[in-house]
Amino acid sequence: MKIIWLGHGSFRIETEGQVLLVDPWLTGNPALSKEQHDAALSGATHLILTHTHFDHVADILPLAKAMKIPVVGQYDLMGFWGESEGIATIGFNKGGTVDLGGPKLAMVPACHSSTFTTEEGLRASGSEVGYMLISEGKTVYISGDTGLMADMDWMGDYFEPDVGILSAGGHFTMDMKQAAYAAKRYFNFKTVIPCHYKTFPILEQSAETLSAALPGVAVIEPEVMQAIEI
Repeated sequence: MKIIWLGHGSFRIETEGQVLLVDPWLTGNPALSKEQHDAALSGATHLILTHTHFDHVADILPLAKAMKIPVVGQYDLMGFWGESEGIATIGFNKGGTVDLGGPKLAMVPACHSSTFTTEEGLRASGSEVGYMLISEGKTVYISGDTGLMADMDWMGDYFEPDVGILSAGGHFTMDMKQAAYAAKRYFNFKTVIPCHYKTFPILEQSAETLSAALPGVAVIEPEVMQAIEI
């Protein structure tokens, strides 16, 4: 399995012959140059969405239409887009698991918000979620944007994820200290990959606090477009 950071909260995950783009933010993403877009998108088979804030959803519909690949996400929004936008979708809900042609994706709660801008102002769009990706004998927790929450207790106990991709930039999500607390209290990760940081000055710029708090855990600060092999 290859986990490739596209900057901010965006990832490309290559596993079992599938290429999953998680919250792929290209337009306006200061961490991902235009010259890197083609490589980031190459061979993509699924678009996975955690919620609809602009830095996660901006490119979802254009990519779904241009690449003719399904968007995977929360049932209510997928149903709406399937009808209104004419795109392929895979809609399910918290507690459910779908088969993506080998990899299994289980939807789990997140604690955040999920809105998008319209001409009439902000509109809600279902609910924010995270995922457990089960593939190649491993389980990867993709937190999405989230704060600390008690649900992490049963999620860690039930799914026993090996890898945590954790939002950890602060202000909008957990910061590094909170992500470390979650990792120690609720999970038993072998590897932790922080995200949703460094993009803007308001966010944390280093994962040093996270790494120092998790001795014995491989805390990997990702580099854009450089594969982390799990």
